[in-house]
Amino acid sequence: MQALWTKEEAEFHGQYYDFPLVRSFPKPTQQPHPPIFFGDLTGSAVFRRIVAWGNGWLPFGISPAQVKRGREALHHLATEAGRDPRTIQIRVLGVPPDAETLKAYEQAGADAVACLMLPAPEKEALAQLEQIAQKVFP
Repeated sequence: MQALWTKEEAEFHGQYYDFPLVRSFPKPTQQPHPPIFFGDLTGSAVFRRIVAWGNGWLPFGISPAQVKRGREALHHLATEAGRDPRTIQIRVLGVPPDAETLKAYEQAGADAVACLMLPAPEKEALAQLEQIAQKVFP
């Protein structure tokens, strides 16, 4: 994807994917390309991929303790690879919306979280957002 986003023409011939010389337009407005996040629970293989090719980790529904272990593993792998660990973000999806919980994720090393919302019609969704705001910003 990075080659398609940053070069006029790109091709790839690998073990699992193979595509001939192609052009991809329009190019993303983000430069040099959009951030690449890997979403997996806590496997070391995904952390190695993040350090080699990604901008961050995007897990769903994990605890602050798991975030802390992930942050430590990413820090270690990035340092080993000569990469600044501060360039790797952790954004957690599916976090319960309350101020104490959000603080726990921040202290564990999460850069951002997305709180859970239930599917609802627009009017009910707005009420949910108001409830979340009251819990998060008391």
